[in-house]
Amino acid sequence: MARYADPGVLEWVESGGGPLIAVPEAVLPFWSGADGEEMDTDYDRACEVDGYVGLLPVGDSAALVLGDEPAATSFLADHGTFVRWSAANSEDDLLAGIPAALHAAAWEDEVGWDVPGPVVLFDSAWSGTDTAHQEHLRVPLAPGRYAVRAAYAQPGPETWAGLVQLRRLPH
Repeated sequence: MARYADPGVLEWVESGGGPLIAVPEAVLPFWSGADGEEMDTDYDRACEVDGYVGLLPVGDSAALVLGDEPAATSFLADHGTFVRWSAANSEDDLLAGIPAALHAAAWEDEVGWDVPGPVVLFDSAWSGTDTAHQEHLRVPLAPGRYAVRAAYAQPGPETWAGLVQLRRLPH
């Protein structure tokens, strides 16, 4: 896994140029990535997502596509937020600005995401069965419905980040 700081506080996932995707572990085998016999692969579907986030059916669940740009991404469990590193001098600078960015962000409309349990974040070009051999990040989400909102923020003069925040909804 890529690390931006030595020793690095977080593990970061990068893509080869396309979107990252968070697929529930329960349906990982159903994500075929750029491979497939159909004209439109799962990767093609992920690339068609317009905006910061989108949901795609996978098996009997849905995956969360992190669109817009292929920025290095990690998950801050304390904030329930995927952080997308667009620009910062260091990991420390980026992380120091996140609380202010979360407070000041101009959030897009929320989408609802039903999650059966933990998800795996990885490059959408890879198949779900390849994640064990590729750069990925396991996010231990509890089963349930989540409100997902996204924003792009500039918490400092040289720091920009994409934010995708998850908020678990009551039953």
